[in-house]
Amino acid sequence: MEITVFSNLKGGIAKTTTSVNKAHILATVHNKRVLLIDDDKQGNASKFYRLHGYDHPSIADVLIEKNYDIHNAIQHTRYANLDMIAANMNLLTANLKISMDESREQQTILKKALEQVESEYDYCIIDNAPDINISIINSLVAAHSVIVPIKIDQYSFDGLEILVDQFEEVRKFNPDLNFRGCLVTQYVNNEVNRQGKAYLTDQTQYPIFATHIRRTADKVDESTFAGLPIVEYSPRCGAAKDYLSFVEEYLGDKQ
Repeated sequence: MEITVFSNLKGGIAKTTTSVNKAHILATVHNKRVLLIDDDKQGNASKFYRLHGYDHPSIADVLIEKNYDIHNAIQHTRYANLDMIAANMNLLTANLKISMDESREQQTILKKALEQVESEYDYCIIDNAPDINISIINSLVAAHSVIVPIKIDQYSFDGLEILVDQFEEVRKFNPDLNFRGCLVTQYVNNEVNRQGKAYLTDQTQYPIFATHIRRTADKVDESTFAGLPIVEYSPRCGAAKDYLSFVEEYLGDKQ
């Protein structure tokens, strides 16, 4: 099972949109068995797939309970190959409890839990909150790779170096963590975006995906209300085509 984390310290850069759509495309277009994990207390990925709530175990239970059977927290989506572990505000309490629990190694809880299902899925996608806390560190320690969705603006660029430094810290626990690259989202074909993408490509040491996700605000926003992945809601829009290309590039890089 290949575990990929989507992470960024800045909100509003289409991180959750990218996570839920990548998971859907892997499951439905490429016929892969996918587990999507919501690692954000706001639970937006969970809400997208209509699995947000407090009546079913969530990622908080996986992290808090010792020797927890992760199968108890997995829920099926309406797509045959796509399952999910949801999140809610209990994750806030979970982060506090884990930080105070000195009876076990705090950083490897999720890694050990996911070992229970490593033969049941081809891919695990983790949608992180725009933050650094113990649950996010757990996701990075468990992951094989991390992708940073990034919008072309100065605030995103400022936070990127801090985030990459955090990846280096996590490699103390997970030396095989691979920074797969930045994925430019909400791209508009104007001078600022062209220069920004060129800067990332030519002037930084960070890898960057050739694919960028065009800004198709109306259709993407509408798809969240409909609870439908963009390739179902508006398959001919720019963002839908770009997400399909991104997943193709992602899979191609792995071969």
